[in-house]
Amino acid sequence: MKRLNWAWVRLLGGAAILAVLLWWLGSGPFLDGLRLIDGWALAAALGIGVVTTVCCAWRWSLIAGGLGVSLPLSTAVAHCYRAVFLNATLPGGLVGDVHRAVRHGRDAGDVGRGIRAVVWERTAGQVVTAVIALVLLLALPSPVQSHLPVAVALVATGALVAVLVARVLPRRGPSRLARTLRAAEADLRDGFLAQRRWLGVAAASAVVVAGHLATFLVAARTAGSTAPLSQLVPLTLLALLAMLVPANIGGFGPREGVAAWAFSAAGLTAAEGVATGIVYGALVIVSSLPGAAVLVMRRVRVPSAPREHAVN
Repeated sequence: MKRLNWAWVRLLGGAAILAVLLWWLGSGPFLDGLRLIDGWALAAALGIGVVTTVCCAWRWSLIAGGLGVSLPLSTAVAHCYRAVFLNATLPGGLVGDVHRAVRHGRDAGDVGRGIRAVVWERTAGQVVTAVIALVLLLALPSPVQSHLPVAVALVATGALVAVLVARVLPRRGPSRLARTLRAAEADLRDGFLAQRRWLGVAAASAVVVAGHLATFLVAARTAGSTAPLSQLVPLTLLALLAMLVPANIGGFGPREGVAAWAFSAAGLTAAEGVATGIVYGALVIVSSLPGAAVLVMRRVRVPSAPREHAVN
């Protein structure tokens, strides 16, 4: 039996979640959410999308420069817009990032570093998202608030164990593990710590999280939710965390499933959560449309840069 391609697993996972939601709630929440989208919501999504895309590009440019594959901000913005559009319209939510990683690596003359720059950029964004979400979820009432101290303790313990294990593993020698550890240490030193790049990376990531949260709140209001912001913020954060799961169809799937559960557990309705998720997905696609223009242009060339390590 042939091994099932992981991309198909992600696609089937997202399809299964949507199928369950359709069976449970019917098509009403899906169609009602789309019908409620107005010009104000579209304009807000486009404006927020500009800010978040530029910040993602800045974060990527900072890390890439630290790894020795320089990337002008204007070029990074174009590539990020194209990546956001591909992520929003294709299964899995990663196709655009894979494309920009390989494209930048080829143009800069080092595919390996180009890929690592995007991997670190994505990882930094997800870590900051998780940290901000945990802080806000601990501070605001939510269906998961009582379980968070245990979850935080487990995560902290796991991180500490990982750090301790990494410290005792051998760094010398030709083995693949040793080479990987040496490369990771060099990337962290040059891509984040040198020249205090981590400050810019953290600031850009925080603005991106704020932009995604603002878009979700716009989606909730557009979908007809009248709940106070103190109640909506933690619910939207849970839905945003669900988006980190790479099992979706054009971005749809886990987000709507978690939103349905979170809204229902908070005393609202599952239909309201699904409608909010659907509107959010539509607004993200609209905000990514400049990426379609970049895609049509076929090629946005990255100026070739000699491979060099950052000088500490």
